[in-house]
Amino acid sequence: MSIFKDLLEENPVIAAVKDDAGLEKCCQMEDIRVVFILYGNICNLSEIVEKIRKAGKTAVVHMDLIGGISGREIAVQFVKRSGADGIISTKPALINEARKLDMFTVLRVFLLDSMAYDNIEKEIRLCRPDAVEILPGLMPKVIRKISEQHRTPLIAGGLISDREDVMGALDAGAVSVSSTNETVWNM
Repeated sequence: MSIFKDLLEENPVIAAVKDDAGLEKCCQMEDIRVVFILYGNICNLSEIVEKIRKAGKTAVVHMDLIGGISGREIAVQFVKRSGADGIISTKPALINEARKLDMFTVLRVFLLDSMAYDNIEKEIRLCRPDAVEILPGLMPKVIRKISEQHRTPLIAGGLISDREDVMGALDAGAVSVSSTNETVWNM
C-alpha cells in the first residue's frame, strides 16, 4: 500500500505507546500522525484504538503484545473490528491475513545475528509487508544495506533516544523511526 509508505515518509517519527500516559500525550501532539500500540488487551483495545482515531491518527496494533490475542490469523479479524488501521507482527502468517483484510502491515524483525539478517529476504517474500521494522534501530550500516537491497520501506525502532539516532537511521535509508521515548516524539 503506497498510502502507508506516503504516510510514513510524511511523518518520520512514530509514537510507540506502551501505556495510557503515553497514549494521552501522543494524542495531543499534532505532529504525530502514526501510533504503534504496544500494550492493552482484548478488553480495552477498542478503546485505545478509538482514542487514537478520534485524535485523527493512524492506529497500528502490535499483535504480539496485546494480552489475550493468540498468534492465529482469526485474531487479525478481531483487531480489524476494533477499528485499527494496521498491525505489526513478527509472524508472516498474521501479516498475510491483515493484507487480505486491507490493513496496513509492518513486519517486525529483530536483528540479533547474521542468521536473522539473512532471513529478512525470505520473510519479506513470504508476506510482502507494507513496511519492515528493524530492531534495534541503531545500526545505520545495516539499515543502509537492507534499504539498498529491498524496496520495502524500513522503520528503525528500538533504542532510538535522541536526534542523532533519528537522523542516523533516516540518513541510512529508513523512512521513519518508532520510539517509546516521548522526547523523540517532539523531534
